[in-house]
Amino acid sequence: MKQTISRLVLALCSLLLFFGAFAHARAFRVASAAIDHASLRPIYAQDFKTLWLADSTTLATVALFFAILAIRPAVSRHALLLTVALIPAATAALIYVFVGSFYAGHLLIGTAVAAALARVGDSTG
Repeated sequence: MKQTISRLVLALCSLLLFFGAFAHARAFRVASAAIDHASLRPIYAQDFKTLWLADSTTLATVALFFAILAIRPAVSRHALLLTVALIPAATAALIYVFVGSFYAGHLLIGTAVAAALARVGDSTG
């Protein structure tokens, strides 16, 4: 019974975060127009857009993480590691789209790849 309640709570958290990610990403068009009309230096405007969508991708990734745990509580460490590695990978992709080739994107994509490859030689699942 305790595990069922825990799984239901995780499923609810996942649904709420997916909804939040969708709502936040949907509002990007309006936010982007407001940013474009603000008197910000271009680099700050692009950074703002990156951070706006990075929040949405982070919410979606954490929602996926909770959904995996709700559906399969005994899921492998590797699957969870890959899911969490999506956070810096998605943020890096957004940096490349909005800011261009920037050192933070390189650092984030490097850590995402390193985390994804961390399982090599690891037999713990």
